[in-house]
Amino acid sequence: MTDQAERWFHRRGELAADGWETVVDEHTPGWAHTGLRVGRLAAGESLTLSDTGVERLIVPLAGAFTVRYASAGEAAQTVTELAGRASVFDGPSDVLYLGADTTGTVTARSAGESRFLVATSPTDTVRPSRHMPVSEVPVELRGAGASSRQVHNFGRQESLDAARFIVVEVITPAENWSSYPPHKHDEHLPGHESELEEIYYFEIAPTRDAPTGVSPEHAFGMFSTYSSPAGQIDIDARVFTGDVALVPHGYHGPAVAAPGYDMYYLNVMAGPDPERSWLISDDPAHGWVRETWDGQELDPRLPFTAPTSPVVPAADSEDPR
Repeated sequence: MTDQAERWFHRRGELAADGWETVVDEHTPGWAHTGLRVGRLAAGESLTLSDTGVERLIVPLAGAFTVRYASAGEAAQTVTELAGRASVFDGPSDVLYLGADTTGTVTARSAGESRFLVATSPTDTVRPSRHMPVSEVPVELRGAGASSRQVHNFGRQESLDAARFIVVEVITPAENWSSYPPHKHDEHLPGHESELEEIYYFEIAPTRDAPTGVSPEHAFGMFSTYSSPAGQIDIDARVFTGDVALVPHGYHGPAVAAPGYDMYYLNVMAGPDPERSWLISDDPAHGWVRETWDGQELDPRLPFTAPTSPVVPAADSEDPR
């Protein structure tokens, strides 16, 4: 792996700190606008969210959780039970947004090991905390054919009143491509492109029809990022559960699910632009691929979703996820 790839791509556990499996924040070299924490807990164990000046979105990955939190000046804590999900491949989860003046504690309440993720962004702007039940999570089925994928839009501008960040998660069935065509958002071009740094957090699993005994530890996909006029970057990596890619600039994609293995990733985006918007530019060498989706059917394996979640098509979307 190149020096640049080593700087921007990290295996599970390489960014561990203070009881967290992964920590990315404004203290990470070269990073300023987004953050991510991943926690693994046994039943009854807790991790604390102690800093103010950062907005958070708590996303269960596997298991159910109790979150106790309070805003500045509040004597009593609010308690929210996150129902969670068995795995990220079982459709969307309910999520909890905490404003930038809020601290709290997350406690696992499921048997066995539970996992959750906290997307973050530093900000002085305080938005109200909000529990979003799974029934309110917008689910999009995007693309067609081998470019079919599923997007959970709980942290977009249209869904969540956040201060800075945009947070979504994507499920890509085995053998399919997502984050494609390759695209970028590293320049502030009003009405055309946003300047956003981005985090990818990955989980990969054997398909539901895989033979008994196939190890989840060996499940993998592929991810690529390459340079744009805004800066040099080069990532071409096999990705496994728990891996993290940081994209400060450059064209990113594709994210490819290998045969036999489904891919999940969660994206956190924020940047210095005055507005909270998500505008992208395709790599002009590959943008024509979108036209080839016309007339193709959506992958019949989709959706991976709970029956109460609203599913909407996105045939006219230019979002590459």
